Amino acid sequence: MSNVTLDIAGRKYTIACAPGEESHIEALGAAIDAKLSQLDNLTGQSPERILLYASLLLADELHEATSKPAPPAKTAEPEESVAIQLETMADRLETLAMQLETGPIAS
Repeated sequence: MSNVTLDIAGRKYTIACAPGEESHIEALGAAIDAKLSQLDNLTGQSPERILLYASLLLADELHEATSKPAPPAKTAEPEESVAIQLETMADRLETLAMQLETGPIAS
């Protein structure tokens, strides 16, 4: 088990983590501290209230990110349209090839 000391809103917190996760935990702590630095007037607030604010801000961001509607699924219509155009061109080329094989094209 490893320990990481986080500095959040000017207070130190020691967190236990698995070996190798130290930098990840430090990054998470820095994200929380950055969120709190956006708030004014935290002086005099209890550590619990400060962490509550951080939790609410981050939970709100997560909610916004996960509740956005998914982009619309691509329909097959454009692909079908291209396929139809290719078939039409292939038919036209076959007709021209047959005309070339049978003799001169009448004008």
